[in-house]
Amino acid sequence: MTWVLVHGFTQTERSWNPIRGALADAVALRVPDDLTFVDTARALGDKGGRGTYVGYSMGGRLCLQLALDRPDLVERLVLVSASPGIADDAERAARRSSDETLAQDIERDGVNAFLDRWLAQPMFASLPADAAGLEERRAANTAARLTHQLRALGHGVQPSNWTRLADLAMPVMIAAGALDEKYTDLAHRMHECIGASAVVYIVDGAGHALHLERPEEFVHLLDSWSRTLS
Repeated sequence: MTWVLVHGFTQTERSWNPIRGALADAVALRVPDDLTFVDTARALGDKGGRGTYVGYSMGGRLCLQLALDRPDLVERLVLVSASPGIADDAERAARRSSDETLAQDIERDGVNAFLDRWLAQPMFASLPADAAGLEERRAANTAARLTHQLRALGHGVQPSNWTRLADLAMPVMIAAGALDEKYTDLAHRMHECIGASAVVYIVDGAGHALHLERPEEFVHLLDSWSRTLS
């Protein structure tokens, strides 16, 4: 079984290095540029092939889209601090507006200033500086790449997949950090919508980027979950 790892916003495939080395057969994909949200998800599936898809945050939202659109490729699905989208039209419009403001901030202030502000958010307060990969993020990102992700891959343009969650027939693992109350709540709500094929793991003492904060514990969760399915 191949583990296909998909990174979050501002990251690259190298952010999975602490996890990838501990898995028997894993490939980390770089989220492509210049495609729509749905086409980006499909492109990841074309690249990754059939396997267990593990997506963090933005990557989780893309993996979920792929699992819904191409279930033949997604044997198993792992969602880390991810969302099925925003159901309310007014809230989606407000999110598009706030993401557009962030995109304009990047164009005005540059990538480095934006990354400093992004990682200073409360949801990353429990993420150690040496695990955040700031220098890697600075080296790998351009203003064009980050603004594309905000404008084309953000919550405001992601289709709301709440009503489609029950269609997921493959095993699903949903993980969140207990310190991240928003995504802990989302994890439980998604579990209720998906049903018996899903399990939820809440990692005590971890925040939004739980796989970076607790890589060994996260690998253990993946391994334990996989063994129960085998």
